[in-house]
Amino acid sequence: MKFTQMKKHIAVIDGGYSNEAEISFKSADTVMNNLNTDQYVPHRIRITKESWTYDPLGLNLEVNKSDFSVQLKDSIQKFDCAMIVIHGTPGEDGKLQAYFDMIGMPYNTCDQMSSTLTFNKYYCNRALETYGFSCAKAILLRKSTGWSASTIVTELGLPCFVKPNDGGSSFGATRVTEEGQLEAAINSAFQHGKEVIIEEFISGTEVTNGVFFNGTEVKALPVTEIVSENDFFDFNAKYLGQSSEITPARISDQLTKKIQSISTEIYTALGLAGICRIDYMIKGETPYIIEINTVPGQSSESIVPKMAAIEGISLSELFSRTIEQAF
Repeated sequence: MKFTQMKKHIAVIDGGYSNEAEISFKSADTVMNNLNTDQYVPHRIRITKESWTYDPLGLNLEVNKSDFSVQLKDSIQKFDCAMIVIHGTPGEDGKLQAYFDMIGMPYNTCDQMSSTLTFNKYYCNRALETYGFSCAKAILLRKSTGWSASTIVTELGLPCFVKPNDGGSSFGATRVTEEGQLEAAINSAFQHGKEVIIEEFISGTEVTNGVFFNGTEVKALPVTEIVSENDFFDFNAKYLGQSSEITPARISDQLTKKIQSISTEIYTALGLAGICRIDYMIKGETPYIIEINTVPGQSSESIVPKMAAIEGISLSELFSRTIEQAF
């Protein structure tokens, strides 16, 4: 007798509590349109501060948070795996991962501890330095602590970057070129988080690299070079077309392999999972790690889908790999 394998029911979760929600909606559209329907049955769930809803554009039913199920008319819908495409909190900072750990549901991203660490730019980079990786010098500010503009400039120099320590998509980020600009930049960053990181400016080539587990080994995608029309790779550059993304990056083969090797080493060292993207600034022959994105954008404007296409990996295959890694 031939048995037919049951399709897995996948909860594609978008939304979130931050300014990145609109980006998450686009990423979820891409996932819904590219999941292999021979293997999976996708269901869309939206999480906001006000509600958790199933089929937000249709039935709009409440999710039972005790077991992440949904009461339909004649049955209860349960899920085999959560596919988190929330950028920012609570999908990228470990909160949602902790919830799914408690109820015993597999999910497609890093676990709670890795997510919490990588979402905190300052402490993540300090941890990476203990492994021997190069990161920009930085200062961490909290609302409860004082700061001195002259001390910051003496330690980091100018220009420098001021940004929320736990934000994404460059919301609240400012490139500071004069000491007198620091106060406004710091206040702006504090509008987006409780901590602010100030980093030294590294002059060089900005690149980014996607990395994932392909079922056999940790695989680094092609390296993409970022050429922004603005002071840095800010929101407008990322999502409004004010940048050029060149894949493969215009760097030597040796440097490309070095970056890909670093990406796979970081993925393993920090216990990452799912699809991640690591941002670098190259100075001379040294790649400096800027940050790790554990839920990178998946929309048509996003970098990782473009990297995968150049590598000959379909989004369907990429998403399937990350789902199967969850089990």
